[in-house]
Amino acid sequence: MTSPLLNTSLSSLKRIHQGKVRDIYDIDANTMLLISTDRLSAFDVILPTGIQNKGAMLTQMANFWFKKLAHVVPNHLTGIDPDDVVSTPEDKAQLGSRAVVVKKLKPLPIEAIVRGYLVGSGWKEYKAKGTVCGIALPTGLQEASQLPTPLFTPSSKAAVGEHDENITLAQCADLIGAERAAEVAKVAIQLYSEAAAYALTKGIIIADTKFEFGLDEKGVLHVMDEVLTPDSSRFWPLESYQVGSNPPSYDKQYVRDWLESMGWNKSPPAPALPDDVAKRTSDKYLEAFEKLTGQPLPV
Repeated sequence: MTSPLLNTSLSSLKRIHQGKVRDIYDIDANTMLLISTDRLSAFDVILPTGIQNKGAMLTQMANFWFKKLAHVVPNHLTGIDPDDVVSTPEDKAQLGSRAVVVKKLKPLPIEAIVRGYLVGSGWKEYKAKGTVCGIALPTGLQEASQLPTPLFTPSSKAAVGEHDENITLAQCADLIGAERAAEVAKVAIQLYSEAAAYALTKGIIIADTKFEFGLDEKGVLHVMDEVLTPDSSRFWPLESYQVGSNPPSYDKQYVRDWLESMGWNKSPPAPALPDDVAKRTSDKYLEAFEKLTGQPLPV
């Protein structure tokens, strides 16, 4: 078994950005290569421990959703084979199933979060104020209750090592314009609603998720980066779901819970994960991938 891939170094292309998880390489004026590494971030800090096959799982799951939901909004996929844009065997070996060639888009300066269930920071705010991101909700809801309708709760985008911050709908409109903000909200809720309905048929609840959007040269909205993966979403097994308690999850919430139990202050450097925690995290990602896609993971 190969070790987790924490960093990439291609000789064929120039790296133009390194995010928390993805390394981005320039191809030409219109396209770039996205490589999902096996890095894992929690509380906006990159952990020193990689998660086996995580990059391939993220890329292939996102590609599954991009294609399944293409009727809702255009996406960043080009259909170009990543192997066709690198020239050396060493470079090709780093791609595996973790790379994708995408369109260059102008990213919107927000993250489009959609919440379908009352959990996490939303639950904490609801207990204190009866609201989620300032949006009033009915009284009497419990932890993990399904919300009456999915909520669009945008956040600002933070640089690596900094924390995203929730913003109001008015602030979102100030950042991207009222018309665009309304379009993003409508599209994000439709993407979430269709995906959540499908996932239920596979035994998975998508409690919440975040989308990123960008514009092409004509100003057409595209969904980009990643969609509906365990990194960007909260996945719960339907069989163990119970209102009133935070269900066990398929996503990196397992790692967050372990880190919080260790008393880490959520500032760099993050502690290394024990082997059993890293393996269990990889197993959770893989189980979610296989359940949702019905396919074995290509690696």
